[in-house]
Amino acid sequence: MSGITQDWENVVIRKKAPTSAARKDEKAVNAARRSGAEIETVKKSNAGTNKAASSSTSLNTRKLDEDSESLAHDKVPTELKKAIMQARMDKKLTQSQLAQVINEKPQIIQEYESGKAIPNQQIISKLERALGVKLRGKK
Repeated sequence: MSGITQDWENVVIRKKAPTSAARKDEKAVNAARRSGAEIETVKKSNAGTNKAASSSTSLNTRKLDEDSESLAHDKVPTELKKAIMQARMDKKLTQSQLAQVINEKPQIIQEYESGKAIPNQQIISKLERALGVKLRGKK
């Protein structure tokens, strides 16, 4: 043989020690209980509470209580909804047909005619073009 030798020493491969997160999972805790190892339980202070959200609530609550401003969205004025309805009737269009002409959903037309919609200048200008009438500004 030609002087080649093999090294037959034992090589030991070990797993890393479990990280702190792995030691806290349910399997590890149960295994430690079965083996009789000591288990330390620590209750975190403020656990289960949202301190960040509740720390400044007294200031916000006071501001809201002092605020007397009425905050509501603008609604479609009565003159506008009547003008839309009248112009649509003059053109002999249904709400669905008008909606299709201006590329909007029929629900939008219903909301404008019932006065529930929040006025949108783009939609009003589409209505003006489709109906051939001026709906806003001086008449």
